[in-house]
Amino acid sequence: MPVIEIGAYQVQYAANTFVPRIWLKDKSNANIGQLIFKPDGSPLPPDNATNLYYHLSDYPHIMDLMRNEKPLFWHFAGSGPGFENAVRTSIEPQGESEHA
Repeated sequence: MPVIEIGAYQVQYAANTFVPRIWLKDKSNANIGQLIFKPDGSPLPPDNATNLYYHLSDYPHIMDLMRNEKPLFWHFAGSGPGFENAVRTSIEPQGESEHA
């Protein structure tokens, strides 16, 4: 179950039929993978070691994490049902002011 600290990211919000993507790099600037945002309501493909899939409505929440949370981690547990893959924060102290 790889957990990799995200060191940098690049956003591509393309024209035409291409879906938005966020490319992730580790602290040494090596590629980790990408977050791919499919249309809301569409079925999401299974995650794999280099692609995590989200719906477009998740995009602003992910961008908020990318901009405001440090450190941030790529977490890939496995592909298929029953695996929880994510971009996640580190443990935060109790009482930190966050909005849901």
